[in-house]
Amino acid sequence: MTRTFIAEQLFDGEQVHRDIPLAIDDRGCIQSVGGQAPAAAERLRGLLAPGLVDVQVNGGGGALFNNDPSVNALGKMSAAHARFGTTGFVPTLITDQLDVMRKAADAVSDALREGVPGVLGVHFEGPHLSTPKKGTHEEKFIRPLSDEELALYGRDDLGIKVVTLAPENVAVGDIRRLVDLGVKVCLGHSNADGATASAAVDAGATGFTHLYNAMSPLHSREPGMVGTALIRDEAWCGLIADGHHVCAEAMTLALKAKPRGKVLLVTDAMSLVGSSETSFPLFDRVVTKQGDKLTSTTGELAGSHLDMISAVRNIRDWCGVALTEALRMGGLYPAQFLGMDAGRIRVGDSADLILLDDELRVRRTWIQGKEVFAV
Repeated sequence: MTRTFIAEQLFDGEQVHRDIPLAIDDRGCIQSVGGQAPAAAERLRGLLAPGLVDVQVNGGGGALFNNDPSVNALGKMSAAHARFGTTGFVPTLITDQLDVMRKAADAVSDALREGVPGVLGVHFEGPHLSTPKKGTHEEKFIRPLSDEELALYGRDDLGIKVVTLAPENVAVGDIRRLVDLGVKVCLGHSNADGATASAAVDAGATGFTHLYNAMSPLHSREPGMVGTALIRDEAWCGLIADGHHVCAEAMTLALKAKPRGKVLLVTDAMSLVGSSETSFPLFDRVVTKQGDKLTSTTGELAGSHLDMISAVRNIRDWCGVALTEALRMGGLYPAQFLGMDAGRIRVGDSADLILLDDELRVRRTWIQGKEVFAV
């Protein structure tokens, strides 16, 4: 049965329309935008926009994927982040044992088969990282790439596959092998020099995980990871726009240096998003929330308490980015990095939509035409 809305405002990914009908068919796809609306059409007050896409989600709703690599945990993460406008996300497993990685892969495979809303694939952030830039990752699990991990990354039942690695610890030939296996290779948690990082991009790496954080900085005589990320126009860069990982000036610099569309918002969210809990265990440590900052007992930042619509608001308010561009940074550009046809409202596309009020709060969320959240 077709459902028709009349949006007070509708951002289609390119421009804003006013008082425009939108119809969703019984497959959960957009049937029409514009035209004549039936008398029974529901009026939507606020701004209807494409749903947001998050490339890096460690947890939500009280579930942390490393601690509970299960379909049930993915369902909790989906529901928690849908409250904040995320209609597609890549569950992220940080550096862990091979057995945990396999369980996470199986959970993602099952979730894709069962249709858990919003699950797109899996992001293995590690374990092939640099110990000096490990951040909150567990040092004892950091290791070289092996045939066992290559077999895991080569599975064809995992949807979109992302692997973050340190290029100084993974050979260029192995980066090419990963790309040939359909993996989107990101560079991160790395102390590499610019030449090593650039060689990895030449080999097929397409992204830099949480730009500025846990990577060698830009110096006057050595570009490092940060300089390479900024100068390689073809590479995408993720930003954790929470005010703790990156300051507004550094984010503004990235936006000035990179071509439009190559900087995308990510959350690096942990289990406390969408939860009333204030702490959680992470390996042999405890992570505690103080305000909206997550800190491990060993002192380092441990992921974030950020959600996608807050990231959109922050990049708009702190860096002077137009709202429409901020929404692209949270939806269209992450989708393009992942190779997805999402982030726009067009006939034939999946009806992954969010309704925002004047304060840019999410009032309703639809995934594949099904309403999954409403205030």
